[in-house]
Amino acid sequence: MSVPPESVTPPPPNDPSQAGLPAPEQRQWAMFAHLSALAGLVVPFGNILGPLVIWLIKKDTMPLVNDQGKEALNFNITVAIAAVVCWVLFILLIGFLLLPALVIIWLVFVIIATIKANEGTSYRYPFTLRLVQ
Repeated sequence: MSVPPESVTPPPPNDPSQAGLPAPEQRQWAMFAHLSALAGLVVPFGNILGPLVIWLIKKDTMPLVNDQGKEALNFNITVAIAAVVCWVLFILLIGFLLLPALVIIWLVFVIIATIKANEGTSYRYPFTLRLVQ
């Protein structure tokens, strides 16, 4: 017995870009934009330089990287400003508590943003100054 052609549904697309998701290459570079902030653990101001370099290189060719690169850059600039405030507050002994908390929060948000970028979702960091438009 044959099935009429109207009742046959086409299989779901195998290519994620056909399913409304950004291309895998865009998702990978967006993920790198967030992960490159971890360079700040090794290189001074690497948390700003990493996302800045990736954003400048890929912003014109990949819309997701343009969006997420700016987001990662803005967040890491905000964290750098907060770190300077924590260092100043060392005088009042509050910085000893705030700086480790800031580092933990920074790591958690970078990991969350990396996972979201890999899924093809635009992630917005909370409490971020939007300096780079």
